[in-house]
Amino acid sequence: MRAVWLTAFGPPSLLQVRDRPDPVAGPGEVLIAVEFAGITWIETMFRATGFGPFPAPPMIPGNGVAGTVLAAGSADVRHLVGRRVVTGTGGSGGYAELVAVDAGQVIEVPAGVATEDAAALLADGRTALMIMEAAAVRSGDRVLIEAAAGGVGSLLVQRAVAAGAEVVAVAGTARKLEVARGLGARHTVDYLEPGWPEAVRAAAGEVDVVLDGVGGAVAETAFDLLVTGGRMISFGFSGSTGWPDISDEAAEQRGIRMQRGVFASPEDQRRHTVAALDLAAAGALRAVVGQRFPLEQAAQAHAAMESRAAVGKTLLKA
Repeated sequence: MRAVWLTAFGPPSLLQVRDRPDPVAGPGEVLIAVEFAGITWIETMFRATGFGPFPAPPMIPGNGVAGTVLAAGSADVRHLVGRRVVTGTGGSGGYAELVAVDAGQVIEVPAGVATEDAAALLADGRTALMIMEAAAVRSGDRVLIEAAAGGVGSLLVQRAVAAGAEVVAVAGTARKLEVARGLGARHTVDYLEPGWPEAVRAAAGEVDVVLDGVGGAVAETAFDLLVTGGRMISFGFSGSTGWPDISDEAAEQRGIRMQRGVFASPEDQRRHTVAALDLAAAGALRAVVGQRFPLEQAAQAHAAMESRAAVGKTLLKA
């Protein structure tokens, strides 16, 4: 089979397609013909710097895939053969044509949900739902969502609108703002423009909730836009190198509840993934898949994400 290998840390060009022997499903495992592999921001960080909970090179990146079960390693999981499924891979191996995984980890894709949408919702869907729970978004809240046209951000816009919130979508470029408006955001602000905080205040006043996917100076400015007693959930730092530099003391002085990252047990992660897929099947959540690249163009896929040109979810098509 073909797979994308990373042999050293550095630029996207280090991602190269090579042949390797087909994996074989062992007892309790299934063999999946991968149709789509999701790319996450942390995978681009790992490739560039080694930051992330993944095996050291040489390795095949990819922690989430969707496809069809080809074979079962034991009789007790044979009922999954032929089913469309989505699953994590345990941290690596997903940028490939075939993967063998623990059958207990796979989730069947509901009827009416496209396989590529399932791939897009595996990690980002559960993350968005966990963020919404952590933020306790209520009807009438003014919610500022950073990176609002990204894989997670686009889902957060939809769920916040569904909760009855007044959404202020913050993103860069006119194209991304148009995506956010199409998802129901009431206000859209380009944070690359000078004076963007004043534009937020003019549109919505102070906000009750900040959902921070950018980090750095953008997040620190968004913190200043919060009302006393507001909530801020940081779930990524795509525009910086770490969580925003906001002290616990500064948050406490204004009664702001801060949370850096969203975490859950494997059981809760699975529950949230199933919930996201069910929402998609019901037409209540739409995966925004902005870019699809063949395996041979994994380097271009990573480069697109790092350039901040990507909209929605970026997928590899096996």
